[in-house]
Amino acid sequence: MENVPFLQAISISKLYTGDISSGVKNIDLNIKSGIITAIIGQSGSGKSTLLRLLYGLLSPDEGTVQFNGERIWGPEEKLIPGHDEMKMVTQHTDDLNLYARVWDNVAVMLPNTNVKIKEEKTDLILTQLNMQHLAKKRVADLSGGEKQRVAIARAIITQPKILLLDEPFNQVDASFREGLQHDIREIVKQTGLTVIMVSHDPAEVLSMADELLVLQDGEITEAGHPKLVYQTPKQLYTASLLANCNILSAEEALLCGITTHKETVVIYPEWIRINPALKTNNWVISQILFKGFYEDIILENRDVILRIINYENDKYKAGDEVALEIKRWLEY
Repeated sequence: MENVPFLQAISISKLYTGDISSGVKNIDLNIKSGIITAIIGQSGSGKSTLLRLLYGLLSPDEGTVQFNGERIWGPEEKLIPGHDEMKMVTQHTDDLNLYARVWDNVAVMLPNTNVKIKEEKTDLILTQLNMQHLAKKRVADLSGGEKQRVAIARAIITQPKILLLDEPFNQVDASFREGLQHDIREIVKQTGLTVIMVSHDPAEVLSMADELLVLQDGEITEAGHPKLVYQTPKQLYTASLLANCNILSAEEALLCGITTHKETVVIYPEWIRINPALKTNNWVISQILFKGFYEDIILENRDVILRIINYENDKYKAGDEVALEIKRWLEY
């Protein structure tokens, strides 16, 4: 059993026909245990369909999904769809008891065969997710981010092998999001829980994931460590998905001093610097967008527009003419 893949999809397809076809097609993947795997793609790329196939909420038209070497049953074969060793949390929290306390919402997932153990496990999960201060509150009185914590606590208190998260932070305020992501990562480290998450937000997947899968039109087009995929994307689609990058034609790239035989040049904003030492002040600052501890600066040269990041706030103003130094670029 040592060589049996943990969670494996073998040539799975699930297609939906209509005005615009969707779903997934001919996907092969192996999910490693004890890490966070993130699936990212544009809306309609098949992310949620893939997650539901892995869980057993959907049956593939072709191929099989296996967990520890055994085929996962689909909804046609199982009275309560979904694999017993997995739990799924979505952006919706409709299954919470709004008028019960947080503690009771979580504890109810455990049997009453041993009340002491039930209390200990509930307290432990609430502690791991930094929720002890919410224990006596009604769910109805919680914010969206706090409700999401309750949903995740309910999912993991039964100690599943896999936690599936479908756009879990969509309804969560930014102030809660990072804390919740940190807590999930800590639980993965402490317990060996395997997490598979779907997201359209590059900030989420780049900061949380150990492995990144890029989905395009129902197919996995790239996979690897988030840092590697971000720094060296094989496709223009991936670069534009993960970064708010500058996309230039070969002709436009010439204005940046870049000569290429490819059709497209991609420059990440952080790869461009304003360099006062250069004498070619041929870029004009058209806008400065305050972002807190940094600025987005929009520059123009003829009809070409570039966006760069500037960490020296208030150093420049609209109308200034500057010279640019481009450290790196990608060609497609």
